[in-house]
Amino acid sequence: MGLWSEEKAQNCSTWERVLSFGGGGRELGRNMGEAHRRITEYLNRFSDAVSSQDGSSFKSLFALSSNSPYLLSLADALNLFQDANRLIKQSENYSQFADILVPLFRSLQNYRQNNLLEAYNAFEKTANAFIQEFRNWESAWALEALYVIVYDIRVLAEKADKELASNGKSPEKLKGAGSVLMKVFGTLALGTVHLCRSVIRSIETARIFDFEEFPKRDKVTYMYYTGRLEVFNENFSAADYKLSYALKYCNPQSTANIRFGSGVPTYINIVQALRRGDLRLLRRALQDHEDRRISCPGEVRTSSLPEISKEDVRIHYIIQKQKDPNRAHQVKLDVIVKALKWLEIDMDVDEVECIMAILIFKNLMKGYFAHKSKVVVLSKQDPFPKLNGKPVNS
Repeated sequence: MGLWSEEKAQNCSTWERVLSFGGGGRELGRNMGEAHRRITEYLNRFSDAVSSQDGSSFKSLFALSSNSPYLLSLADALNLFQDANRLIKQSENYSQFADILVPLFRSLQNYRQNNLLEAYNAFEKTANAFIQEFRNWESAWALEALYVIVYDIRVLAEKADKELASNGKSPEKLKGAGSVLMKVFGTLALGTVHLCRSVIRSIETARIFDFEEFPKRDKVTYMYYTGRLEVFNENFSAADYKLSYALKYCNPQSTANIRFGSGVPTYINIVQALRRGDLRLLRRALQDHEDRRISCPGEVRTSSLPEISKEDVRIHYIIQKQKDPNRAHQVKLDVIVKALKWLEIDMDVDEVECIMAILIFKNLMKGYFAHKSKVVVLSKQDPFPKLNGKPVNS
C-alpha cells in the first residue's frame, strides 16, 4: 500500500505539471505539440551554438542549477513528451551529440522531479561526454560551457550527497565530481599561462575536495603539469616539490610517462655549466640538444637561460677585487665582451648591456648601469643574492 501510494504520488505530481502545461486534460494534444516544439527549439539552439561556435549561448543550455524558466519548461516538456531520444538520434544535426544530450535530458527531468541522485548520475555522463567532445574541437570556444558544467556538477553532487545522507547512505558523489574536475584540468589545452593560472586558482581556492582522496594517477598528473607551470614561472622550489612528487608516485611500469630518464643526458652538461659558470659548455649543451628542447617546449625552460650567468660576472668581480678592492663593484662591459670572445661567443656591448639588465631585473644581481661610461655598478652589499629556491624575479 505504501509503495502504491508513493508511486501514485509521483504520477500525480507528473500529471499536475502536464495539466498545468497548457490548461487541462482536454488540451493534451495541444500540449504534446507544444512540448515537441520546445524540445526541438532547444535542440536547434544547441546545434546552432555548436555550428556558429557561440560560447555565450551554448553555456546557458547546461545551467541546470540556475533554475531558469527556459530549462524548467523544457523539463516539463520532456516529462510530457517521452520520445525525445528518438528526436535526437534520428536527426543528423543532433545524433552526433547524443552522448551529451540524452543523459542531459534525463538529468534535467530528474532534477525537475527532485530526484537529485539520478540527476547527478545522468549529468556526470553528460560531463564526461562533453569533455571528450571538447577535446575534438580545434579551439576552446566552448570554455564557458565547460565552466558551467564544472560548476553544476559540483552543485548537483552536493545535493545528491545530502539525499544519500538523508537515506542513511554514504555520501560519495562529491568525490566523483572531483574526478571529473581532474579530467577537465587534464583536457584543457588553454594555450596561455594566464588561463592555466585561472583554472588552477579556481581548483585550489574552492577547497571542496581533499587532494589526498583523489586516485593516485590523478594526483600524479596534476602535480606533473602544475610543476611544469612552476618551472615556467621560475618558481623552482615549488616546481621541485611537485615534479618530485609526480616522479615518486608515478607507476614505475609506466615507462612512457617517466620521461626524466631519457632527458637526463640533456641536462647534465647544462647543470654542470651553470655550476661552473662555464658559458662555453652551456652553449654547447644547448646546441647539442636543441632538437629535444624544441620538440618538448616547456619541459625545462632552458630556452630562457641567459647567455651570461651570474657566476661569470662574479668571477670578474672577484678578479677585480683582488686588483683594486675599492673599484671591485664597477665592472666594465667591454671586459665582459672580451671574455665572451675568448669563450667563442660574439656579442657587442649593447647586447651585453641588455643581458646584464635581465640579470638585474631577475634579481640574479644587484646593481645599476652607468650608461655613458659603459659600466655596471654592483651593490657593495650582497651583489649576488642567494635565491634559496625563490622565484628569480621575486
